[in-house]
Amino acid sequence: MQPNLGPGEDFQLLLERQVREMQSKAAALNEALSSAGATVRTRDGSVTVTLAPNGALTNLELGHRACELGPARLTAAIMGAVRDAQRQTARAVADSFATINGDSESTEMVRSFLPPDPPPDADFAAPESAEAAPPPPAPPVPPAPPSAPRRRPVAEDRADDESNPW
Repeated sequence: MQPNLGPGEDFQLLLERQVREMQSKAAALNEALSSAGATVRTRDGSVTVTLAPNGALTNLELGHRACELGPARLTAAIMGAVRDAQRQTARAVADSFATINGDSESTEMVRSFLPPDPPPDADFAAPESAEAAPPPPAPPVPPAPPSAPRRRPVAEDRADDESNPW
């Protein structure tokens, strides 16, 4: 395939121009990707997470309200905030890629890996409804097995009783 050379252009100048364009795109993409991280705070302010552009968790802050949530809801709040930050980071990376490369097949491929949006009613840190069903009762505790009868110390054991009151 012959390159489209303009009048007076030679092949080496065309290649140099394409290399400069690719270097410029690479630098722009590097800059865009380096700022693609995200920080997300739950609605109640109990959890704040920060993710790097590659999706790595770089910071986790628990607000004053975090202790009031209890273990299960605090875990759900942390995981929800991380998922939201991952979605924001992935979108920022995909948008940066699209800005540099345009809407191409490679851009569509990158976008195909974006995480799905959560259901609209998913608020992981929201307090549970007062009308929620009570937790199931705890299973019955089986009775302890009978203990073995204590044996009476023999005469040799009684000799140590003075030095060991137990």
